[in-house]
Amino acid sequence: MQLYNKLSAQERAALIDAAGKDRITISFYKYHKIENPQLLRNKLFLEWNALDVLGRIYVSYEGINAQLSVPSENMHALKNQLDSIQFLKDIRLNVAIEQDNKSFLKLKVKVRNKIVADGLNDDTFDVTNIGVHVNAAEFNKLLQDPNTICVDMRNHYESEIGHFEGAITPDVDTFRDSLDIIEEDLKNHKEDKNLLMYCTGGIRCEKASAYYKHKGFKNVFQLEGGIIEYTRQVNTLGIENKFVGKNFVFDDRRAEKITDDVIAHCHQCGKPADTHTNCANEACHLLFIQCDECAEKMENCCSTACQEMIHLPYETQKELRKGKHASNKIFKKGRSEVLRFKG
Repeated sequence: MQLYNKLSAQERAALIDAAGKDRITISFYKYHKIENPQLLRNKLFLEWNALDVLGRIYVSYEGINAQLSVPSENMHALKNQLDSIQFLKDIRLNVAIEQDNKSFLKLKVKVRNKIVADGLNDDTFDVTNIGVHVNAAEFNKLLQDPNTICVDMRNHYESEIGHFEGAITPDVDTFRDSLDIIEEDLKNHKEDKNLLMYCTGGIRCEKASAYYKHKGFKNVFQLEGGIIEYTRQVNTLGIENKFVGKNFVFDDRRAEKITDDVIAHCHQCGKPADTHTNCANEACHLLFIQCDECAEKMENCCSTACQEMIHLPYETQKELRKGKHASNKIFKKGRSEVLRFKG
């Protein structure tokens, strides 16, 4: 019985090309007490692998967080499978704004302590006492209210390329970093202002809204379905779009274009740009913004040192990587000292 992915990304990409079938990228989440995450994890892998589902899925005792792609012809079967699980029946699926058949190239279903790394002790507050969900029209109305403070619950590298007009965009690297910073910055407005939050698909706001209500915020609102669902409603219903730029996504697409505005800049030359890339040097893999000109000049590398590295024989590169960990650099996400115009 196969319970883990056995194909490389390159092998999977070739199979997708050979199949010539359109795929749909979707995401969903659900906070729900799961007694045996490992059992659910194995069930999902077996059933989704049979449907040619690819993606990154986290299962924990507190619920599920899924980002995946499925052949369009299997979408109905996937929905039926989700409906067969009681707590996932009729769950809202966030469909990607821009589709790419290669948004995911492996099926990874992992058991985690939490479905989002928030650093919170859930036993200290009521995680079910969440804020008020609002749709796109309601969000726009609140956004225009002078008594509203709108906060982007995403990280700096996400909001750097796109955000809502007038939103506070915390300069943080992780979700857990933002929680206490936002509370401290807004501590004098817990009762007299509306706290309006948003994120990519809604999952971070779900936990944050309960946390802020626990901390004494009286009027807490969150964008239902996040930026993804907001954009769908804007496009479908003809609602005014208050989001500017791109929506960062955590798959191989890296972003979805919401408007044509380019609000960020290349981290190497400073020209307007909003395309994220990972440094081509496998020992680095730094995430940063790079324009087309710099991508060609630097061969998708973040520095001349990394550019020199990729031209060494592969075995030499492997030897130089031994015993070295790049994670501290990866998670700087555009803040490395090698970048002249870093975020």
